[in-house]
Amino acid sequence: MTVRDPFALDGKLPSPEARYQTVVVGAGPSGIAAAIAAARTGQTVLLIDENPVAPDLMRTDVPLFYGMRMTGAVETPDRMVETLLATCPALEIALDLGVEVLLGTAAWGLYAPQPGLAALPEPMLGLADAARSWLVGFDHLVVAAGARDFALAFDGWDQPGVMGALALEMLLDRYAAFAGRRIVILGSGDLALRTALIALRHGIEVAALVEVRAAAQGDAALVAQVTASGIAILTSAEAMRAEGGADGVERVIIGEQTIACDTVCLAIAAIPAIELLAAAGAKIETASSRGGHVPVHGAGGATSLPRVTAIGDCAGIENTRDTLAYRADWIAAAGRSCAAQTNICQCEEVSRADLLGVQPPRYLGDRSPAIAARSLCTLLNDGPPDQDQVKRLTRAGMGVCQGRRCRDQVSLLLAAAAGLSPEAAPFTGYRAPVRPIPLAVLADWNEAPGVQEGWDVWFGVPAQWTPYRDIDTPREAMHIAILSGGGHI
Repeated sequence: MTVRDPFALDGKLPSPEARYQTVVVGAGPSGIAAAIAAARTGQTVLLIDENPVAPDLMRTDVPLFYGMRMTGAVETPDRMVETLLATCPALEIALDLGVEVLLGTAAWGLYAPQPGLAALPEPMLGLADAARSWLVGFDHLVVAAGARDFALAFDGWDQPGVMGALALEMLLDRYAAFAGRRIVILGSGDLALRTALIALRHGIEVAALVEVRAAAQGDAALVAQVTASGIAILTSAEAMRAEGGADGVERVIIGEQTIACDTVCLAIAAIPAIELLAAAGAKIETASSRGGHVPVHGAGGATSLPRVTAIGDCAGIENTRDTLAYRADWIAAAGRSCAAQTNICQCEEVSRADLLGVQPPRYLGDRSPAIAARSLCTLLNDGPPDQDQVKRLTRAGMGVCQGRRCRDQVSLLLAAAAGLSPEAAPFTGYRAPVRPIPLAVLADWNEAPGVQEGWDVWFGVPAQWTPYRDIDTPREAMHIAILSGGGHI
């Protein structure tokens, strides 16, 4: 005899709004190439990209660390779409081949076949633009989400004008909307060196590159090209801070040297953008030579999720060598010079001291003696640091930027405090939606009647409502009998 829960979701969820043989997330070089290749085999193909990003999201440093250095041009979406198309001729090829291209559209959630998702009618991808959200189905999903910026907390990093290298490149190359004129770049690896050359090409003055290690870290040919342009690389740097005024950064102090600038560009590392894959349950591994936390994948980029492939920088950034140790060196150098009350999490105002003390944000009010006595040392008595646990206790990473500015440095700070190597640093999970989506956009306003029925019993089984005092007593059976008969609010 088969017993079926009448309030289960099986068979009640609607099919996706549209279906494609191949869906590609990310219209960078890898994503466009994948879409074109699929279209040439006669497949139905959807290519989505979140650019142009809404100005409000850019102001929260999502998906890149823009640092409020955008011009007013980003306030005109139609102009931004035209600029993006003009700077990416390959998109026209994709369109000519019949690829459906959606710009200004973010992928906020991936639901692939696996235990716990049996109620889904098929594999689905959640999408959202400025007006609505919807689901699409696919035979094959290609994730080409690229990379995001690595942020570094130091004195003065929480003011306009401190930004990431990938954001700078996007504003210069794709948006034509960078508001700065004179920049200082932190880092001297290939990313920093390429960023300097990109800035020069756009007429931006590069005052200096700053390096905490004893020598420049990038390719020798790139180093020679940068220095030949007259740009100094300051090595063995310590005691860094940024100072500014109403419009943000005005100068950077490196040791005893003061450098006038309007922008500090963090070009220490790029982080593979794995959030969509990780939130969907893809297996993730640590590989310093590929950029840090990356999806486990086989030939052709096949991930542990059925029908899902990862390509490009989100699958791993090549030639990054000792990127985790390099980031840790920068965090250690910044820690030696910045104040204990420097916020490590800007959104939730969690200071470096409060993070390592495992304290809640000060805006929550007075701390009880028990909480005040808590520290990372007391947590370490129970085992290695768990970043998800620390996140819940301190709120570091819970802000509107979804941890993009702090999660990676928090992980390395916890590892250092626990005496772990950077490669053993804790990894905190991701959850959908992996982009900040307004509830008015995310809401399902056309929910099927069958889904609405019995919603109040989805959150548990009848025994969940049995009082603790009645468990293992005759009254437990009575509760189950009553609740099994309906149990509705």
